[in-house]
Amino acid sequence: MLSSLRSGTKSLWRFSSRALQTTSNLQHDSLFVHRDTPEDNPGIKFEFTRENQKRADALLSIYPEGHKRAAMIPLLDLAQRQHGGWLPISAMHKVAEILNLPRMRVYEVATFYTMFIRKPIGKYHIQICTTTPCWLRGSDAVLQAIKEAAGVEVGGTSACGKFSLSEVECLGACVNAPMVQVNDDYFEDLSVEDTKEIIEKLKKDEKPLAGPRSGRFASEPLGGLTSLSEEPKGPGFGLQDALK
Repeated sequence: MLSSLRSGTKSLWRFSSRALQTTSNLQHDSLFVHRDTPEDNPGIKFEFTRENQKRADALLSIYPEGHKRAAMIPLLDLAQRQHGGWLPISAMHKVAEILNLPRMRVYEVATFYTMFIRKPIGKYHIQICTTTPCWLRGSDAVLQAIKEAAGVEVGGTSACGKFSLSEVECLGACVNAPMVQVNDDYFEDLSVEDTKEIIEKLKKDEKPLAGPRSGRFASEPLGGLTSLSEEPKGPGFGLQDALK
């Protein structure tokens, strides 16, 4: 009986060991754990410019006393825009100081939202959606065109320092797939030729035309309306005679 118990224990241990095995961690182009670097460390002081300090004060005035911490995300966004599109740890410390919060509260927010970039980034941050609707409409070809035209790989920055590329989940423009976001602008209904044109204009620091590239104004059907194509009927239309 003791031998059977030992055998069962060994079998259970082997099963448990296999159950606890995990795959290796996948790499991600976002930074969630801070490591001091020459360009990002607490010794580098961050202060809002005079103009941005006015913006920060205006943001804080929106929120009542006791709820100023609700301004954390817009303040972090303001700091990121001032710092060339990425958020150093000293800027997070400044926001914590302004809001009178423990630094950890700011770290939690800055590392949760992917809109906050935690490492130096190019002048133009290209985010390409490769979720199902964009993929079905040719996002793979658009991604390849970006790589070739901008000389950049996913998660990296081009040698010229102008372009950084991220592959992202749905950006909310599925009807206009495939699409990319460059900084604050959406470029939709893209072809490979459209994509190359956008990159070439950005290389010259010109501003490409944002929005759909298919000729439509927004997300209306390409072939014209398929419903609601007539004037609406008047009150009582279709109502049974007994109810009139």
